[in-house]
Amino acid sequence: MNNIQFSYGTAVAAEAIHAYKQQVAQAQEQLVNGTGLGNDFLGWMNLPADIRPQLDDIQATADLLRTECEVIVCIGIGGSYLGAKAVIDALTNSFAWLEGEKPAIVYAGQNIGEDYLYELQALLKNKKFGIISISKSGTTTEPALAFRLLKTQLEEQQGKEAAKRLIVCITDAKRGALRTLATQEGYKTYVIEDNIGGRFSVLSPVGLLPIACAGLDIKALIDGAEQMMQQCGITTPFEENPAAIYAAARNSLYQEQGKKVELLVNFHPKLHNISEWWKQLYGESEGKDGKGIFPASVDFTTDLHSMGQYIQDGERHLFETVISVLEPNHTVPFPHDDANLDGLNFLAGKRVDEVNKMAELGTMLAHIDGGVPNMKITLPKLNEYYIGQLLYFFERACGISGYILGVNPFNQPGVEAYKKNMFALLDKPGYEAESAAIKARL
Repeated sequence: MNNIQFSYGTAVAAEAIHAYKQQVAQAQEQLVNGTGLGNDFLGWMNLPADIRPQLDDIQATADLLRTECEVIVCIGIGGSYLGAKAVIDALTNSFAWLEGEKPAIVYAGQNIGEDYLYELQALLKNKKFGIISISKSGTTTEPALAFRLLKTQLEEQQGKEAAKRLIVCITDAKRGALRTLATQEGYKTYVIEDNIGGRFSVLSPVGLLPIACAGLDIKALIDGAEQMMQQCGITTPFEENPAAIYAAARNSLYQEQGKKVELLVNFHPKLHNISEWWKQLYGESEGKDGKGIFPASVDFTTDLHSMGQYIQDGERHLFETVISVLEPNHTVPFPHDDANLDGLNFLAGKRVDEVNKMAELGTMLAHIDGGVPNMKITLPKLNEYYIGQLLYFFERACGISGYILGVNPFNQPGVEAYKKNMFALLDKPGYEAESAAIKARL
């Protein structure tokens, strides 16, 4: 089976990449030996192999929810839902929800939108639904609020005993509000291991259970991730290690060429939420200590009609990493039209993907000519195996890149600042001093 490929083209000179070889080796040693910053959060490193004993149980739980539910609500925020949504959206029919395919997978706990929650509760009224609640602590505001609302609704609609069967909690092994509640109520649970941070959790039950509920093959996903785990390992030569080369290339662009923004680009609309997952992974891992490449994303060709002008002619602080899908899963030929009013008969008989590929190549050439370095990740197809490879490739490169940058890739101290202010403004007990200080500023 082919593998995903990474190439840096003319974006970085080969000698500039090789200048990072020793730093990459040191970063790999820190990851493997657990000697770097944040070494208590390295459980993701061998997760593709470690998770295998749980796959049959995860699949059985997914099969039960798929059988009994019209709708499954995945409650979580950040890494607790982004990975699952990224994979599900990449690999399922974009319009299945319009066709009434069951079960529908929807999301909650990723915002505090009152209208969103109202509309979700209205959707779930008189429907048989289940809940996957994902939170290590059980006290994170957004998912805790959503879970309280939807748990109450489920119990009112289905009864407490049925609700007990239709709620699954993915949480800490021993402590926290959600663990306590799950134990008291007798909910099925899976563990978020202490050594796995949220943004690195997609290949754990956090991501795998919702992905399995969507009818996708989680064993193939793990097969792909494990293959990439081997390919990106410390024993693989630098020149053959895609995660090592990607980490070196992006750091060279940042540190030597002053490129401060990385655009993850796709030419396949189903990859939109892969970019959203990637943005959290790299933004939360590297954006600290006054450092870090800003991760952004665009969907082409759509955003060429909005952001294309800036990318082509704006400030030259950008580089692009393009995700290209070699072969679509379906074939759509472009038709001939006798009137040819749109002037497109020169495309008649060509596949739509051929047009898309020429747009991809033409865009990359134009942006390179405009001073935007381009790198490329090629997926042979969109399926579970290659998406599994892609996820682990990005994770491993992120760990390497963060250590090269000189930060702790596995903490997120800046995330707590808004929470402290929010709790103070809401007069949460224990925040009296902060409340008084903030209100004095208003």
